[in-house]
Amino acid sequence: MRQFMIHLITFFLFVSCSYSAHALVVVVGKNNPVEALSKTQVIDIYMGRYNTFPNGVVARPLDRVAGSDAKQKFYRLLVNKSEEKINAYWARLLFSGRASPPSSYATNDEMLDELRSSKQTIGYVLESEVDDSLKVVYRFEK
Repeated sequence: MRQFMIHLITFFLFVSCSYSAHALVVVVGKNNPVEALSKTQVIDIYMGRYNTFPNGVVARPLDRVAGSDAKQKFYRLLVNKSEEKINAYWARLLFSGRASPPSSYATNDEMLDELRSSKQTIGYVLESEVDDSLKVVYRFEK
């Protein structure tokens, strides 16, 4: 019985760590004064409702390339919408001239470089990719 409990605990620890490493988080560069954002604030920035952080600094959201797993997962977690619905939403906003969609980056490295170099950028990455040059400002609930 003791051996079984040890295996069970090990399994749950592995699953917990594995989930954490693959969890998406919203980040800004370490020089950005923003410390935390609510889910509503992240939605407002990524859906073009607001173009500034709560402190008034212009926010420039960064996105992944169309069709990427990270992009699909992010919008499912953020607004529970498919990438197709997000594209249709942005098409309407672009046509009306009210807003422009987030800048897309083909590679993760390009996006990370941009996040690190600008106070205005905000993006989403795997939690395992966060280092001391980035600040997590929002974590999706598990």
